[in-house]
Amino acid sequence: MSFLCSWSGGKDSCYAMHIAKKNRYNPVVLLNVLNEHGDRSRSHGIPKEILKAQADSLGLPIHFFESTWNDYERLYIQNLKSLTEVYSINSAVFGDIDIQSHRDWEEKVSKAADLKAVLPIWQQPRKQLVLDMIDYGIEAIIVSCNSVLGPDFLGRIIDQQLIKDLESLDVDPCGENGEYHTLVTYAPLFIQRLNVQVIGKETSSNYNFATLEIV
Repeated sequence: MSFLCSWSGGKDSCYAMHIAKKNRYNPVVLLNVLNEHGDRSRSHGIPKEILKAQADSLGLPIHFFESTWNDYERLYIQNLKSLTEVYSINSAVFGDIDIQSHRDWEEKVSKAADLKAVLPIWQQPRKQLVLDMIDYGIEAIIVSCNSVLGPDFLGRIIDQQLIKDLESLDVDPCGENGEYHTLVTYAPLFIQRLNVQVIGKETSSNYNFATLEIV
């Protein structure tokens, strides 16, 4: 079962790929959607060159396309169809956990490209899932977060102390509701660790983003 991985650059998509591989699925290509300027990811705000470095460390090609939110679904299906032809894949792996509307959309676009949507971490307990990611060896930092957390959380490592701090603020430890997004700098699937630094912080639409640089 060869699959495309919907790759955000964060912990959930990375762990979903790990579980899919554990279940004997074979990763062939990563897919990431960039903003309309083509310089960073649409969802997490991660620079393209860092996403490319992740793919290199995974030993996989990564396919990018640029899109506004309005064109997102149409272009996503178009690119899924194209990648299906190029890589002979039959599945698409996603890292969503328990938001049904997300799963419905992923199954919709996958079906349009004759792919099976696979969600390896679906309906896992959120807190335990983060603890499992840490135990597995995923190293990740927060690269964007909402106003409840604020800019001081940018750059923080996903560890047990962070989980305690999130819970003290009544924030979901996994960030499944969009409270924060992450960047994986190392995982057992990686060939080498990425040296990424937070060199600045900015706020847009009441959401905080880290300015990142890879060394």
